[in-house]
Amino acid sequence: MNEVGANYLIDILALLLATVIIVPIFHSIRLGAILGYLTAGIILGPWGLGIITEVDKIRHLGEFGVIFLLFVLGIELKPEKLWQMRHMVIGLGLGQLLFTAAILYGVAIWFGISNKSAIIVGFGLALSSTALCLQILAERGGIATNMGRMSFSILLLQDLAVVPLLALVSIFSDNANLSGSDFNLFYAVSTIIALLLVGRYLLNPILARVVASRDPEVFVAVALLLVLGAAWLMESVGLSMALGAFLAGLMLAESHYRHQIEADILPFRGLLLGLFFMTVGMGLDFDLLRNQLVTIIGLTVGLMVIKASVVYMLARISGARRDLSAQTAVLLAQSGEFGFVMFGFATISGVIDLELGHLMTLMITLSMVLTPFSVKAVNALLLKFAMPESIDDGVSAGSEDELENHIILAGFGRVGARIGAILSAAEVSYVAIDMNQKRVNTARAQGFPVFYGDACNVKVLKAAGADNAKMIVVALDDPDNFGRMVPLVRQHYPNMPIHVRAKDRQHCADLIGQGASTAVSETLETSLRLTQEILLSSGLEEKDIRNVLNEFRDDYYLDVVQKVTEDKVVMGELKH
Repeated sequence: MNEVGANYLIDILALLLATVIIVPIFHSIRLGAILGYLTAGIILGPWGLGIITEVDKIRHLGEFGVIFLLFVLGIELKPEKLWQMRHMVIGLGLGQLLFTAAILYGVAIWFGISNKSAIIVGFGLALSSTALCLQILAERGGIATNMGRMSFSILLLQDLAVVPLLALVSIFSDNANLSGSDFNLFYAVSTIIALLLVGRYLLNPILARVVASRDPEVFVAVALLLVLGAAWLMESVGLSMALGAFLAGLMLAESHYRHQIEADILPFRGLLLGLFFMTVGMGLDFDLLRNQLVTIIGLTVGLMVIKASVVYMLARISGARRDLSAQTAVLLAQSGEFGFVMFGFATISGVIDLELGHLMTLMITLSMVLTPFSVKAVNALLLKFAMPESIDDGVSAGSEDELENHIILAGFGRVGARIGAILSAAEVSYVAIDMNQKRVNTARAQGFPVFYGDACNVKVLKAAGADNAKMIVVALDDPDNFGRMVPLVRQHYPNMPIHVRAKDRQHCADLIGQGASTAVSETLETSLRLTQEILLSSGLEEKDIRNVLNEFRDDYYLDVVQKVTEDKVVMGELKH
């Protein structure tokens, strides 16, 4: 092996070793993987142990992590849901970009920066980190929450703005041959339409043929080809690679192959995204930071305060609660990876000088490092000082249409939280009630409509809009409370559908006898799901497996019904 190959091998081994050692440590002390990757990058980089010095080359590889991240996000976001978010994208997203850039432009002019440079500085620092924010959101319930939707709307608009902003740098430059000037709106729009049409009409038949070959390696190759091909295609017409990957994900959002493709892509996304955050840590210029420590920290904190204030103001204007607005504001307070690209391009083109470019890069990096800490700090403050709203206060604060034809979810523990997250993702209106104050605070901070109250109290159910609800789902943690709540609901709401979780067959029979419409046995469904995987691994056909499991399930619940009937007969005989 030649010297160059050996050096690359050492770099790869160092990166893998740092990931294996440092990231689990940060997980164990609950600081998250992002800070672990950043710390690993600092240790390995030029200002740490100096094991890796060619940061730019590794950063280009790490940027593929952002590409895969946007692809997975596109898969999870169906086109109709994206269309429903269009007002939020234009309103919140465009407002944040323009207001933030205007304020930062004024600050830059005040510091004596030239007009053109100040415009680039304003827009460059106004962009947040898509990779960082989505990673944090993934740890907090994804974009299904209200906070997630607001944050993603702003991030999506920022990503769409990258191309015209790079074109703006080209306009400010005297060099007419810069790549940003090659952007052609007609070609870009035509390419996007063609890509979506291919995804709509040709992608599923192609994937069907690949699946028919029964070669999993080929399927993985097709998935990678799809992501990288769409990214390259968008870049070739002057758009960002991340946008291309996002469109590729949207193409597959309705495909029945989406789950397998997402599973195949996830390992690449995780490793490369971790590499991206490592390069951010490696890019910290500790020499410049040491010489201008107070100035840089002051500028970075000021930047984050300005960005957070603008986002908070716009979120409140849009009608979001104070806690959700604060959560969204602190999440988007940093500058992001596209700022690296924009300031690097501006430095090469001569729009901003080299020293200013280095300062901007350091501010972006430091703001990304500080963001996970600031998010944790705001969460802790909200949990400590923001008392949970009672069900009476909280529900009455909502609009009337939110309290009609909705679902009341009693309990927001392990089972209830999963049900609530799925209902939010499906955009089904519901109100959750729980007695655990800390659990309520945490769920509300994430945007879930959870209120403090005792679901076994009929007044609380009325305050939650039970008179207009279409069903009640009982997912309380303590099974003893089921026997109190089901008869209570059936007494006051005779026609209300009641769906209940149960422990086993006997518990199902007891709850149905008390008035539950359906009772789902935890032990049964877990056993059936596990058996399904066993039979699939054994080579049985899905149709045969489904028939066997359905027959078993039907027999199980038929026994429950018979048990309820027998109990009623016995009770009738005792009465006589």
